[in-house]
Amino acid sequence: MSEKLFDSEAKVMEIIWEKGPLSAKEISLIASDSIGWNKNTTYTVIKKLEAKGFIRRDEPGFICTPLVTKEQMQKQETESLINKFYGGSKRALFSALLDKEDLTDEQVEELQRLIDKW
Repeated sequence: MSEKLFDSEAKVMEIIWEKGPLSAKEISLIASDSIGWNKNTTYTVIKKLEAKGFIRRDEPGFICTPLVTKEQMQKQETESLINKFYGGSKRALFSALLDKEDLTDEQVEELQRLIDKW
């Protein structure tokens, strides 16, 4: 998937990923409570997500189902970030993340276990 998620779209996707398939009405109620959005704002974002292929809307009930997983989007967004700011270098990203941060021995061991998995 080459489409990007804007912040507002990511907020709606988080709701759908967390709660599972929901009606647009349910999404708008959750967004109203958690973000302070009105119904029209939420419905506009839902339409954009559908147009981009991130969700499917089914009748009856205008049920919104995710077509991509959160993990897929995390991977895509991370790769985009690495390409955009670090010239495609994961090493440069890790260097930036770890710069000026003291890690405990336990944290270093955990990072080493993650690296060893690759």
